[in-house]
Amino acid sequence: MVMATIDDFNKIDIRVGKIVEVKEFPEARNPSYKLIVDFGEEIGTKKSSAQIVENYSKEDLLNRYVMGVVNFSPRQIGPFISEVLILGVPDNNNQTVLIKPDSNVPIGGKLH
Repeated sequence: MVMATIDDFNKIDIRVGKIVEVKEFPEARNPSYKLIVDFGEEIGTKKSSAQIVENYSKEDLLNRYVMGVVNFSPRQIGPFISEVLILGVPDNNNQTVLIKPDSNVPIGGKLH
């Protein structure tokens, strides 16, 4: 395991977002959704691709609060540019389960 410093942690900007749009992503190599996530006034809305179709329907995701890394470089995923990384952990079947903050925290709130 590589040890990280507090300075390393402070470089990563993890924010609370709210999923405001969910679309199918048939061009993706693995089953995925295209997400539009609102990270509040400071960050705005950002696009992300997420391989979460095994655990979530589009209806489950709409208006869901999530945590996302907002300061990684954009990443090309097929014809789509993903601007943020939505955070999750694997379940017992190695499928992603999203990290969900309480809905009483403000959108755009920074993890510290």
